Amino acid sequence: MTIKLLLPVLLSALMLGCTTTPLPEDGAGGAPVETRSGGSTVTQVRAGDLDASGLPRALTDPKSKLSQRSIFFDLDRYEIKAEYQDLVAAHARFLVDNRGFKTLIQGNTDERGSREYNLALGQKRADAVKRSLILLGVREDQVESVSLGKEKPRNTGTGEAAWAENRRADILYRTADGRGEF
Repeated sequence: MTIKLLLPVLLSALMLGCTTTPLPEDGAGGAPVETRSGGSTVTQVRAGDLDASGLPRALTDPKSKLSQRSIFFDLDRYEIKAEYQDLVAAHARFLVDNRGFKTLIQGNTDERGSREYNLALGQKRADAVKRSLILLGVREDQVESVSLGKEKPRNTGTGEAAWAENRRADILYRTADGRGEF
């Protein structure tokens, strides 16, 4: 008999304990969210800040870090070297602050190795840069990666100096309306 009386009381207590507290309408009362961009901040691009191609001047001005858009790799490697971490972070900040832009990462290799090997290595290089950008807050739908293998050399010469210029991932930009480099 006491179980029959106790059961509705326990169920009522359980239901009351499971209710949610509504948030205030104005959004106040929650914990503040801190955002960190690390280093220098990149402001959102305005229409007057665009060059003739439709890209922001920050991406094309040789004085801007963002105009540097190649990450170079060691032979047969696809890990981003420490000297390029700040460059990748700067591009990530730009993309986070400017969600209307998309980027294509093109992985490249030198001429040594088979076509299949170079396509696979180029994809790993492009994917490494893409992964880093996403880990730094860029939305996945803003970044695409592709391998060009040895098909788009920067330097057509032979020897280590020429080959080193070709072992890279290039960052290309495009606006939401399709203006830009790819």
